[in-house]
Amino acid sequence: MREFIYYSRTAPTAGNYIKENLQESGRIDIAIHTVISTFFLSHAIRTDATLHLCFAGPPTPPRHIEIKPVTEGQTGVDKIYLAKTNVSAVIKKLLYKYKEGEKNEVFPGFWIEKKGFLELANDLAEEGRNIYALDQKGEDIRTVEIKENPIFILGDHKGLPGKELKRLKKLYTPVSIGPRTYFASQTIAIVNNELDRREAEGRL
Repeated sequence: MREFIYYSRTAPTAGNYIKENLQESGRIDIAIHTVISTFFLSHAIRTDATLHLCFAGPPTPPRHIEIKPVTEGQTGVDKIYLAKTNVSAVIKKLLYKYKEGEKNEVFPGFWIEKKGFLELANDLAEEGRNIYALDQKGEDIRTVEIKENPIFILGDHKGLPGKELKRLKKLYTPVSIGPRTYFASQTIAIVNNELDRREAEGRL
């Protein structure tokens, strides 16, 4: 099992802030590509991953969306139909269905609540989880020790929030995917590939 935390300081926190032009909607397009890279395989949906979307954009930040799609059962009853073409609509519906003071499961395996990036990371650390932050100065992911059920933190085009990372410094291990900077979605694909290889080789 692996988890990803994607932080965006511009992604909107209300459904009506997502417009037709996704790039102009707080770069929600990056979050959409992140969802696709986390879960979509060729002709399949991953069942070994969870994604946390932490949005800090207008109008009412923060919002935490947790996604672990249900893949078994009847569509429309036990699960929803998730395709690369409807991720935007799903996120928009999640934002519309936010309920003050609770973690609302809008669809099977899709939750939304008011929780910030720092609070989420601290909660997971208190559970004893193994947390890694994507950082060009970190140890190469090909050589670093990755412990069981890892969590990887990455940011949008503006990067991770510096102040929050400093507070979390003792709670995570910095890792790098190489000398060049990739899109968030590409980074997740690379991390997924590395974890798949380790699992196949019995190293994770």
